[in-house]
Amino acid sequence: MTLPSDLVTLHATDLAQAIRSRAVSAREVMQAHLDQIARFNPAVTAIVSLRDPELLLAEAEAADRDLAAGRWRGPLHGLPHAVKDTSPAQGMPWTQGSPVFRSRMPEADAPYVARLRQAGAILIGKTNVPEFGLGSHTVNPVFGPTRNAYDPGRSAGGSSGGAAVALALRMLPLADGSDHAGSLRNPAAWNGVLGLRPSPGRVPLRTDEVFLPDLTVAGPMARCTADLGLLLSVMAGPDPRLPQAIQEDPAPFARPQPRDLPGLRVGWLGDCGGHLATEPGVLDLCEQGLAVLEARGARVEPLALGLDPEEVWQAWRVLRAWLAGGAQAPLWRDPQTRAALKPEAAWEVEEGLKLDAFAILEASAMRSRWYAQVLRLFETVDLLALPAAQVFPFPIEEAWPRRIAGRDMDTYHRWMEVTIPATMAGCPAISLPAGRNQGGLPMGLQLIAPHRGEAALLSVAAAYEEATAFDRMLPPPLTAP
Repeated sequence: MTLPSDLVTLHATDLAQAIRSRAVSAREVMQAHLDQIARFNPAVTAIVSLRDPELLLAEAEAADRDLAAGRWRGPLHGLPHAVKDTSPAQGMPWTQGSPVFRSRMPEADAPYVARLRQAGAILIGKTNVPEFGLGSHTVNPVFGPTRNAYDPGRSAGGSSGGAAVALALRMLPLADGSDHAGSLRNPAAWNGVLGLRPSPGRVPLRTDEVFLPDLTVAGPMARCTADLGLLLSVMAGPDPRLPQAIQEDPAPFARPQPRDLPGLRVGWLGDCGGHLATEPGVLDLCEQGLAVLEARGARVEPLALGLDPEEVWQAWRVLRAWLAGGAQAPLWRDPQTRAALKPEAAWEVEEGLKLDAFAILEASAMRSRWYAQVLRLFETVDLLALPAAQVFPFPIEEAWPRRIAGRDMDTYHRWMEVTIPATMAGCPAISLPAGRNQGGLPMGLQLIAPHRGEAALLSVAAAYEEATAFDRMLPPPLTAP
């Protein structure tokens, strides 16, 4: 294998193969990524809680010794990896971007983090998040803001903003994230990378509560489809501690092949009949992305939701307040920690306090009606398409967009409503790079598959990658903000 002089430009799959064949050492790979972090991270704050570089190089050397002795740890052997700071990773701070947890050290890994270690990844630190992961704008009082890879004066998105920027700027070969209201899809769209929200139950996320339905899932981010599939194959799979886990072997995800697009039917939901406020240029770029699929034989047709999207949104708001507010309620009840909560976290708790059990049941029933409607939509199309975001990256000083196309946003997350249909249906969704606007800011095309349809998304993504070569597109040279 002929390797480039700059190892950070390699795809993760190629880098893993090069390490395993001993064409390059894990130490060299670690040093290359540490150099990239030193070069770019001070300007963007994507990676936080970085471990001692000398310890990381020593761990990389240990990985090399294992290979020399014939001990291969797994498909991520020797690859540097940083974990999203909303998930615990033993030996590293688990701050969630909050001063309340600035010094917290977890006793164990999250289930999927343990799988990353078992697959041979070397955990180097964490990726930055909004405080408590709330909001699609990665800013917190512990580490500060994460800046967009294409324009450091703009938001990186969130809540997996640090992960997306670290990927885009080649500081990491792969990145994990989580997604409730677009936290994998929005930052991927805004930084020109891939983000895949899996079906609930595909990736084990937590074990402290395993029976109540949740809206948050963990999933992979990458710069190319093969890398995305590789990481999903490591993160996914059944776990006996999780009774609702999907009982399927995730190994086939590691080998996504581009599908032939003739015969593929895509339903374009656009702005949902004008319901979604969208910044000028967003729909145009997504339609250009769909035209790529059409040019290869897919049939793309406008499609109506068939159900009032406001009903879906209002049901989601109830479930969001129940789940997100419930998570922050212990901090809100303590006067000392309540003062440290950002306004959006306190608001979620206060919204949750207004609810009763019957309101939650009604919202869940509405979610079930939406799922039944989505099944009807998938009787006529194979995939649904939407923008991955409603606005382009906004100035980093803003907390969140108050107005889009002249329309007021009534909550701090209404501007990301475009991600809620997939979340509420429990469907997997992927953000594909759709191009950039005249100002050079990226946007993503969101494709949604039926429940457990991750393989279909990966195969279409691979075909789209062949047609667009998005995996070889680099962000412009970073300038200091």
